[in-house]
Amino acid sequence: MTSPSDLPLASDFPQASFDDWRKLVDGVLKGAPFEKLVGKTYDGLKIEPIYRRATNATPLPGRAAAAPWQIMQRIDHPDAAKANAIALAELENGATGLEIEFAGGPGARGFGVLDATPETLKKLFDGVMIDAGIAIALNPVIGRGNAGESLAALIEARRIDPAQVDIRFNYQALSTMAVYGAAPSVWQDMAPPFAKVVGGLIGRGFKGPFVLADGRPVHDAGGSEVQELAFALSLAIAYLRMLEDGGIALDAARDALSFRLVADADQFLTMAKFRALRLLWARVEQACGLTPKPVFIAAETAWRMLTQRDSDVNMLRATMATFAAGLAGANAITVLPHTLACGLPEAFARRVARNTQLILLEESNLAKVSDPAAGSGGIESLTQELSSASWTLFQEIEKSGGIFAALQQGLIQGKVAATRSAREANVARRKDVLTGASEFPNLREAPVAVEDVKPVVLPAPAATISFAPLSATRLATPFERLRDRSDQILEETGKRPRVFLANLGRASDFTARATFAKSFFESGGIEAIDSEGSSDASALAAACKASGAGFACLCSSDKVYAEQAAEAARALQAAGIKHIYLAGRPGELEAALKGAGVGAFVFAGSNAPAVLEEAYRKAEQP
Repeated sequence: MTSPSDLPLASDFPQASFDDWRKLVDGVLKGAPFEKLVGKTYDGLKIEPIYRRATNATPLPGRAAAAPWQIMQRIDHPDAAKANAIALAELENGATGLEIEFAGGPGARGFGVLDATPETLKKLFDGVMIDAGIAIALNPVIGRGNAGESLAALIEARRIDPAQVDIRFNYQALSTMAVYGAAPSVWQDMAPPFAKVVGGLIGRGFKGPFVLADGRPVHDAGGSEVQELAFALSLAIAYLRMLEDGGIALDAARDALSFRLVADADQFLTMAKFRALRLLWARVEQACGLTPKPVFIAAETAWRMLTQRDSDVNMLRATMATFAAGLAGANAITVLPHTLACGLPEAFARRVARNTQLILLEESNLAKVSDPAAGSGGIESLTQELSSASWTLFQEIEKSGGIFAALQQGLIQGKVAATRSAREANVARRKDVLTGASEFPNLREAPVAVEDVKPVVLPAPAATISFAPLSATRLATPFERLRDRSDQILEETGKRPRVFLANLGRASDFTARATFAKSFFESGGIEAIDSEGSSDASALAAACKASGAGFACLCSSDKVYAEQAAEAARALQAAGIKHIYLAGRPGELEAALKGAGVGAFVFAGSNAPAVLEEAYRKAEQP
């Protein structure tokens, strides 16, 4: 029997070099350009297929060594008493912090505690041991009452030492105004009283941080990593100037700030983004003559990646986002419950959001290594590229007069809108896949359970200045609208719109394209009726007519199309099928196929919502 010590280990193999790998790749590419393997971010940054190890890399300071991040849970029930019950349950079951969302805020998602009056906060925090080591993150809403002042008064009334509580007051006037596209006055007039509030809280002994540079509005609106970083950095600079002009020493003003970024399912870009922010802020500190020290960065999982359909997949998206933010050194993470896009989440969805973090911390031990990405060629490269590009955009914002002026000029909104348009186009063409929505839909999924609470609708706050808002989006919305339309038809008629998959030839000929066509049509709520396949055009047409489907889609290989598609299309048309599709690009057969009755072609890269919208219009025609 071979001893384990005699087994060859990796060190016994010859050292593989980058050039060795490149030779193998060139052999596979067979003359195709290597650039074919190079991806690009929405900022145009290159993502290489392989990277050399980054030498001389050092870990970026973030959390304390082996310290876990704070497990924050959203408290967003409009009823303060019910919100209190949720808060207590969260803390009893593993959460280490409460994320208080107020109605009308940029992150409320249609719900939130209704107001920030002392009476409401007294109910909200009834029985909550504020000084027991938990973290509290307020998210005050401009024009809706001063939540920070109300909570400070409550703490003092309980005779709790302000220095013993961990509260992020999260005043975020500029990012809130960016979402609304409106401001009560120019920033220069708002800044002094804003700084006075912060100075008053500092004077009362609270540690803070007090002001939040929140990148969520850009991410929610479909923006890129560079745009989110530059926006957050510009907010921080505006707040830093505001606090210093308000008489707060620069070092104390720096400590009064914290950041929030969005974590999404792109692991490597998310990790690089969080790491890049630490580099960018350190550069600002150095420019201010301050010795850099770790800044507090909170993370929230992405709103725009959530889907209403097959919402369980949102658990996987949130897990990847949490994994990435945790490894990148986030100090606190809030996981949006997987059913949030469907309504106010029930206890189960909140539990999953909480346990996502607990498992990664307690079972996967993600917090035990500080900045494990340090030295990774790919992540180090992305970190540096994001830092450089973000700094350039930040400088452009500063040249325009700062963040408020940039919003008034539409500088930020224009850049975000262009990225959003490109992103939406890739989703529509299913290049950026949304599992359960744009790919692999389930037309028979069970309804999602949410709380029986209606979304909160509040009047817009008073404003004298308006500009283009950074409106939040969810990428799955175009597909969800089609699915909603299908559900309505099902409710009214007892059946969904249907497409018959007219499979030509043998299974080996049609399976790939039939699978594609099924996913394509059902992503818009049009049920696909499969068939066994046949080379008999008349039999295929008869089966289609018997199915009761309003559409037919020919599915097979290019070879079979050349031999049988035109005849099959004519047979389908003769059987009364008015709307005929073909799965695949027609190539030189296009004219002949259209002449035979094929009305449209569906293929990888088709604008799915546009094609499916047209299908619904055709279905409504007599």
